Amino acid sequence: MADHAARMPRAAAPVIAAEGLDLVYRTADGPVHALRDVTLTVNRGEFVSFIGPSGCGKTTFLRCVAALETPTGGRLSVNGMSPDEARRARAYGYVFQAAGLYPWRTIEGNVRLPLEIMGYPRAEARERVARVLDLVELGGFARKYPWQLSGGMQQRASIARALAFDADILLMDEPFGALDEIVRDRLNEELLRLWDRTGKTTLFVTHSIPEAVYLSTRIVVMSPRPGRITDVIESPLPRERPLEIRESPDFLAVAHRVREGLRAGHGDL
Repeated sequence: MADHAARMPRAAAPVIAAEGLDLVYRTADGPVHALRDVTLTVNRGEFVSFIGPSGCGKTTFLRCVAALETPTGGRLSVNGMSPDEARRARAYGYVFQAAGLYPWRTIEGNVRLPLEIMGYPRAEARERVARVLDLVELGGFARKYPWQLSGGMQQRASIARALAFDADILLMDEPFGALDEIVRDRLNEELLRLWDRTGKTTLFVTHSIPEAVYLSTRIVVMSPRPGRITDVIESPLPRERPLEIRESPDFLAVAHRVREGLRAGHGDL
């Protein structure tokens, strides 16, 4: 029996592991409890969306993963390391709500910027930039400036910048929230194709129930402050998802459960 157990493959360690995570901000008006007792694991290759009302800790959790915030309690590991160690190991790319492109640099120059900071050789940086611009379908816009591109194209350039150094993890903080519905639908489709091609472990913050259900392998529903997880929903949807799947019974059932989880979170106040 012991010999058989020794031959059994070990379960892969989670990419993100949070246990009893707390974060309290100290302010002049007293403590603000941004996160309370958040326990969650994210496995390699998952697409996990976080949804909840404003101020529920969705972005705060991503910032903890990225070592931009320091939890005041509990434990958090990223690729088996502390978040700060993972940051130094370049374990993730971060896509913010605004594209954050420098207007005086071309799209190619914006995408190349993190590679310049990291000291990549010029030829390798050029090859990486060309590859990720093609990946997000901006290969013909390398010499354009941000102001010459639409909002959706600028966000795609921001995603390309986060992918340029080929990190295993992609952190996305409501990247499509300011875009109109038609552009958002198209970028949702493109993001799913990108995730399928790259296999990146993706953490995605959104306020949109349809977006969360359409994109995700799992949906994490969070309550108003103090931010707590009220439900974690496994998606029954197939990996290939045309936009029309949003009219399917499975999709509508998951969306209903997300909506009920959001209502329950408000009821716990």
